[in-house]
Amino acid sequence: MSYMKNEEDYSRETHFGFETVKESEKAEKVHSVFEVVASKYDLMNDAMSFGIHRIWKDIFIRRLGPTADTRLLDVAGGTGDIAFRFLNYLNAAENLNACVTVCDINEAMLDVGRLRAKKLGFSSEQISWLQGDAEKLPVNDASFTAYTIAFGIRNVTHIDRVLEEAYRVLKPGGRFMCLEFSQLNNKMLQWMYDQYSFQVIPVMGQLIAEQWKPYQYLVESIRQFPRQEDFKSMIQNAGFCQVNYENLSFGIVAIHSGFKL
Repeated sequence: MSYMKNEEDYSRETHFGFETVKESEKAEKVHSVFEVVASKYDLMNDAMSFGIHRIWKDIFIRRLGPTADTRLLDVAGGTGDIAFRFLNYLNAAENLNACVTVCDINEAMLDVGRLRAKKLGFSSEQISWLQGDAEKLPVNDASFTAYTIAFGIRNVTHIDRVLEEAYRVLKPGGRFMCLEFSQLNNKMLQWMYDQYSFQVIPVMGQLIAEQWKPYQYLVESIRQFPRQEDFKSMIQNAGFCQVNYENLSFGIVAIHSGFKL
């Protein structure tokens, strides 16, 4: 499915963190955020989560449980974290012919991923790097058996379009999986998490990446993302079946899953 910007896209408003912007402006603003943080993106992930993001991603791949015939499209995965775990998972099972396509809208993030892949010894036969928009993927219908997106879907302008595109590019029987920051159900834990997020993370961004505003946005974008049940309904509305989610770390993040039947 392809989407063309029309007059409504230019006049409608959406959120960019807690700021209200025109829908036509959000993609460029998000692009700018990741352009300036790309080189320190992985370092900041370690700092902000105390390294726990690595455990979340490991669990995510185990839940996917890829096999030798899994053809994966990892969207918004520019620096390669999910792709590398996917390949390592299959290599450990001696499925040495595994391959994955990484798609990201930001070339700077893809450049980081390519460099990391080279250092880790992954070949171009194992990983394909594709610049593209999650809302209109440059991918044929029914091309993949699995679609993953980790910590990326909250940054798009139209979540529903991303989900529809995920459905389009998956083969019948294919699986959609999303790892994303979510909402805690415990009010005290949520309050503590909010204090850390708003008071500490932007300061870390300034000290480590010399960037305050991008990390202020990232914190705000988490609070704007739909709650677990609401996002589950959106996945179902896109056509996916057997949709469920699993909270990790009390709901700081959640893994959502659905199948195209």
